[in-house]
Amino acid sequence: MKESADIKKLLITLKDRCRVCYTCVRECPAKAIKIINGQAEVLIDRCIGCGNCTRVCSQGAKVYRRSGMEVADILESPCRVAAIVAPSFPAEFTEIDDYRSFVGMMRKLGFDNVFEVGFGADLVAFEYKKILEAKSDKRYISSDCPAIVNYIRKYHPELNPSLAGIVSPMVAMSRVVKKKLGNDIKVVFLGPCVAKKEESPEIDEVLTFSELREMFSERGIEAGKVAPAEFDPPEAGKGAVFPISRGLLQTVDIKDNAFEGNIIVAEGRADFQEAVKEFEAGLISGQHLELLCCEGCIMGPGMTEGGKHYARRSFVSNYVREKLKKYNREEWNNNIKEYNTLDLTTVFETDDQRLPSPSVEEIRQELEKMGKVDARDFLNCGACGYESCEEHAIAIIEGLAEIEMCLPMTIDKLHNSINDLAVTNEKLVSVQQALKQSEKMASMGQLSAGIAHELNNPLGVVIMYSNILLDELPKNAEAYTDLKLIVEQANRCKKIVGGLLNFARKNQVNPAEVKLERLVRQAVDAVIIPDNVDVVLDINGMSQYTAMLDAEQIIQALTNLIKNAIEAMPEGGILKIEIKDENGNIEFHIIDTGTGIKEDDMDKIFEPFYTTKGIGKGTGLGLATTYGIVKMHNGQIDAISNADPGKGDTGTRFIVKLPANKV
Repeated sequence: MKESADIKKLLITLKDRCRVCYTCVRECPAKAIKIINGQAEVLIDRCIGCGNCTRVCSQGAKVYRRSGMEVADILESPCRVAAIVAPSFPAEFTEIDDYRSFVGMMRKLGFDNVFEVGFGADLVAFEYKKILEAKSDKRYISSDCPAIVNYIRKYHPELNPSLAGIVSPMVAMSRVVKKKLGNDIKVVFLGPCVAKKEESPEIDEVLTFSELREMFSERGIEAGKVAPAEFDPPEAGKGAVFPISRGLLQTVDIKDNAFEGNIIVAEGRADFQEAVKEFEAGLISGQHLELLCCEGCIMGPGMTEGGKHYARRSFVSNYVREKLKKYNREEWNNNIKEYNTLDLTTVFETDDQRLPSPSVEEIRQELEKMGKVDARDFLNCGACGYESCEEHAIAIIEGLAEIEMCLPMTIDKLHNSINDLAVTNEKLVSVQQALKQSEKMASMGQLSAGIAHELNNPLGVVIMYSNILLDELPKNAEAYTDLKLIVEQANRCKKIVGGLLNFARKNQVNPAEVKLERLVRQAVDAVIIPDNVDVVLDINGMSQYTAMLDAEQIIQALTNLIKNAIEAMPEGGILKIEIKDENGNIEFHIIDTGTGIKEDDMDKIFEPFYTTKGIGKGTGLGLATTYGIVKMHNGQIDAISNADPGKGDTGTRFIVKLPANKV
């Protein structure tokens, strides 16, 4: 249920149907459409009532005020009601062979009298002929189309005096009816025009032809079920061709050719605007303008959708041709003389709706927001509904448009958003994997800490007593060799337990100021480098950088990584160590050109006792210990590796990230 305020509006938007296509913006000659949060709203004060937006909206989101219920109420009232029918009716009701059947349907609907507006067009045409043939330098703009009149009044008010002060055929016919039947009769206009609904208070109601069809359908009124009837006199003459292009000229036989004519005919949204602009600029000041907002009234928004322009024109022409064969010329002349004394003049008041023009600087700034900086950026694609990027920028400043209406800019933003989303998603996957790994390592750390704690005491006893026994036995004793093996293996177990404690982060960190370069060099010196391995140290300008770290533990962690890198290059290669300052954090990169780590092994490399080395070549605690040391420093360790030569160079890069507690 619409609000009462909306019902009173001539044109409204059904927001649930608006699909952000901006077609109505593009097709509105008055730019009376405001985009709010992507949806189009008709600004009634700026609207000229042409109804073009209702015609071009494929979703049916723009609708004009319906008057069927109001007309039904008038017909049910005790008042006499007269229908005045626009001369374009043959173009609408093409299925009705005899116009008299149409008149019979109107009477069946409840109208007491049915008149042709064509006679009003005859009267108006004679008034136009008077001013067009007058010896005057003044040039006029036709005023029979209410949408054109509104356009001049609102957007070219300086041309208001150029509007011919003559009423439209509808108003003229209304005055004829009231002169004939009295002022108390109700008058309903039926035609193809939406703007007629608000043209004149002299008309009680206006019904479009499509609304009339609905009333016929609702009441089951059909041409074959009614008695044929004639229009009430006065009968129309050539004024019946008024709704087609150049109809005014043909009505009064005014010459219209390149040599003798002094009238320019323009119709349709684009053409009439261009004619008005040139007329105002003085480029065609020597000629009169006959303007129609639609491509002839036969293409008005109140007509049923789907009709063809030239077919409709043909129906009107055929109707007039047959009519002129039968009509009584003498009676028509007498009627013209009788009603020629009617006052058909009017005055049009200006209603300036022009908005202040923004400055060049304001326009430039708005264009920059849309990414329009140089000539290549001005696509002028019209997707926003405006003919140029500059017009769009002006509309934004005026509060009629939104910056998001620019399709190229929106597409660029979408692409950037997709790229950002892809990066964010990649980071999220990485974080999820790291979290999963961290949870797994935490569980294993708790287990390792428990095992190490339980083993420490009995292991200490074994080591102590085995060393006492070893000291008491002479070296040539039979059990000396066996006891020595026990001591060696017990000490090895002690180291393993120590590794487990490091992994479980049970040791303390004793930070001190250390030079990063010196730290790395000490780690390299602690490892035996084979001759077939080249070591490259890349400090990246950080030779003087210092940080608060536990030097002994970090050296141990780096040493483990360097050892693994060397062991991964049995055939030799390059070992590169980098120190970086990334976003305020310290990063150690240990890079080798070795065999790489298989993809299936990547999520297990930091687990205690997991190793890809052969039996007896490692305990699998090196990376686990390194992991524990890094975590004790509130850091992060990552690995990137490729073991498939088909995917590129093999090798591994370990990245140790530590908080930059630089001094």
